[in-house]
Amino acid sequence: MTSSYLAGFGHIVLVSLIVGCGGRPLYPLPSKLVDRDRMPLQTSRPYNIAHRGSNGELPEETTAAYMRAIEEGADFIETDILASKDGALVCFHDVILDLTTDIAQHKEFADRRTTFEIQGFNITGWFIVDFKLEELKTLRVKQRYEFRDQQYNGNFKIISFEEFIAIALDAPRVVGIYPEIKDPVFINNHVKWEGGKRFEDQFVATLKKYGYGGSYLSEDWLKQPVFIQSFAPTSLIYISNFTNSPKILLIAGVTFPTQDTNQTYWEITSDSYLSFIKQHVVGIGPDKDSVVPAVNGYLQTPTGLVAKAHAHNLQVHPYTYRNENQFLHFNFHQDPYAEYNYWINKIGVDGLFTDFTGSLHDFQEWTSPLSG
Repeated sequence: MTSSYLAGFGHIVLVSLIVGCGGRPLYPLPSKLVDRDRMPLQTSRPYNIAHRGSNGELPEETTAAYMRAIEEGADFIETDILASKDGALVCFHDVILDLTTDIAQHKEFADRRTTFEIQGFNITGWFIVDFKLEELKTLRVKQRYEFRDQQYNGNFKIISFEEFIAIALDAPRVVGIYPEIKDPVFINNHVKWEGGKRFEDQFVATLKKYGYGGSYLSEDWLKQPVFIQSFAPTSLIYISNFTNSPKILLIAGVTFPTQDTNQTYWEITSDSYLSFIKQHVVGIGPDKDSVVPAVNGYLQTPTGLVAKAHAHNLQVHPYTYRNENQFLHFNFHQDPYAEYNYWINKIGVDGLFTDFTGSLHDFQEWTSPLSG
């Protein structure tokens, strides 16, 4: 896949998206134009995981952000799955709509602002579980950080889980998906499905509907790669009864307990717990500052979590890598390539969640022994 092709493809995609502003792409993707085999997923180097798409450039969890990530070389596109009032699964990070949509400008929804308790904290805002999918589709997404490009604010809609899957399946090469079962305790408390089904049931059913399944690196998995992630270990254990797709236990910072079992960071990173959870997951996804702590902007001695996980035959996919100076530790001299080099070649991680897919891809292309 040549850079000139990608550049042209990306221009067509972005123009089409701004004009159409829809969930599922309304333009012909390259995979639909010709009947050909697609380039397989690379498995020889750490995975480039597009965190909420290429959201360093475009509003997060939008069709445009995911298409840009694919254009830039992502191995996996990552998303957070929540549920609407009517049970539709949607791609959105926060349980409130306030931070990344124009909900405050919609006077018709003014009376929906409310307060819920989430993990011991009272949160006030417009909650996604109080809106039907049709209503969510009237909103427009905006960039989370003010210091990032604002020109695309208001151009893109919230997309559904199925629309997200379609983006990956329609890509010109094999691109994996990396969906998260997001805030399952909260969702199961506020959204109900027929027959007593749970959020996790709907999540797995959607993946199966589109052919996702198979153990890690199996023939079926390589055709449609997927990692299922969650901060809630009970959700991952539960769905292990229904799918053998590989799962990743996300691990928050050292001060945050698990949302469902109230276990501490130290409990879930102990040898005894890793020995238990590896029966259900193939890896962990820790906050990178819990892998290598930082003090006053400088990295300290690594914790040894990567070596411990590898000793249990678990992969490690830390989050989140960002190019901006606000996020780069001083050790890297404001150079994101230095950060990637450190984590890949010194710490030895197996995948990286990044807001800047293109930067990680370029670094790996330039440094890979298979390049050239």
